[in-house]
Amino acid sequence: MSRSASPGSVERGWDEPWYRVRTDAFEASFLPSSGENLDSVCNVDVFVDLKDGSRWSATVFTVAEVERLMQTWAGSGEALGGRYFWVSDGLIVRDPGIDSMTQVIAGLIENDEFTAIFQRLEDD
Repeated sequence: MSRSASPGSVERGWDEPWYRVRTDAFEASFLPSSGENLDSVCNVDVFVDLKDGSRWSATVFTVAEVERLMQTWAGSGEALGGRYFWVSDGLIVRDPGIDSMTQVIAGLIENDEFTAIFQRLEDD
């Protein structure tokens, strides 16, 4: 993804408990923790509706959050003492925040990489 990837025109807002971001190409519904600063989100579930009507999901983590979790697991014994990190629908990004994550989603769609990374949900 180029650093300049932009979702185009964007509408943002709360639709409790969701924080929704609508762009020309998709609608992303993020599920941050209650009271979480949206610029600091580092671990969040997101559901994406594309213009073709398909629905997709992922859990987005920052690199720092993955490191934090692995350090926690080193003490708890989970994941072989924090020696690995794995999730079936995970996407790891460099920077925290809903805006940054939205830019990554836009870039993945623009570069035709989105469907290889996000999990498609069954049609209703």
